[in-house]
Amino acid sequence: MKKNVLILCTGNSCRSIMAEALVNAKLSDCVEAQSSGVKASGKVNPKAQALLEKKGLWKEEYHSKLIDSVINTSYDLVVTVCDNAKETCPMFPKAVKTIHVGFEDPSGKEDAEYEKTLNLLENDLLPIIKKELCL
Repeated sequence: MKKNVLILCTGNSCRSIMAEALVNAKLSDCVEAQSSGVKASGKVNPKAQALLEKKGLWKEEYHSKLIDSVINTSYDLVVTVCDNAKETCPMFPKAVKTIHVGFEDPSGKEDAEYEKTLNLLENDLLPIIKKELCL
């Protein structure tokens, strides 16, 4: 059975969406990812979406979700990817473990920063999630 991971950010428009797409593309044999925002923006960052489309990682079902829509889901792991979400992360009654792996927000920066963030997520975050959930 696949494990469930929630990737939590503040706005759920950029980093957490990119991480959700990466996990679902690269670790789909053992993990299913969802993402959410503590204060979800309600929209996906267009540059993040364009990059995911270019890399073949985008799925139409990816969207910015409020934390209320996932708070009662059972997760094997909750990962906060921005410091603000770590500070304001609510207690998940059904989460086994919560960890924090911070990444700088590329929003409003050059395209290259989005690519850099995507690479960091793949190189730094995926091995941690794999180690935690794909044993």
